[in-house]
Amino acid sequence: MMTTNMPGDADIARIAHGLIDRSLPKTDWTHAAHFAAALWLVRAGREAEMPARIRAYNTATGVANTDSSGYHETITLASLAVARAALAGAVDAPLGEVLAAMMAARYGRSDWLFAHWTRGLLFTPEARRGWVAPDLTPLAVV
Repeated sequence: MMTTNMPGDADIARIAHGLIDRSLPKTDWTHAAHFAAALWLVRAGREAEMPARIRAYNTATGVANTDSSGYHETITLASLAVARAALAGAVDAPLGEVLAAMMAARYGRSDWLFAHWTRGLLFTPEARRGWVAPDLTPLAVV
């Protein structure tokens, strides 16, 4: 789990704006950065933009959005659900604190999704293209 060197609010805004304008260095697009951008977009009331922003960012950084790489709808929507839930429980908290708490919890591990989806289902073309409900346990987020 990632708990050190967590971005502060200014860093989170830089990550989100870098995603939006496609200027974020590819090396900065980490697991924590995905959640940072999600938190920023949710708090800004712009979460609906995230899928298109990720697709455009991928294209700009040379990552093809295909049935086996790039953008993944189910993961994006699940991550946005986690971000919404985290923010609902921390309405006035700085985003850096919210992100640090998420990364210190199970969401800090990139394999958190496998508590809900089998690998076989999560990486199907259908799950990349659209929402696919979990096949192991419901997505109950906190």
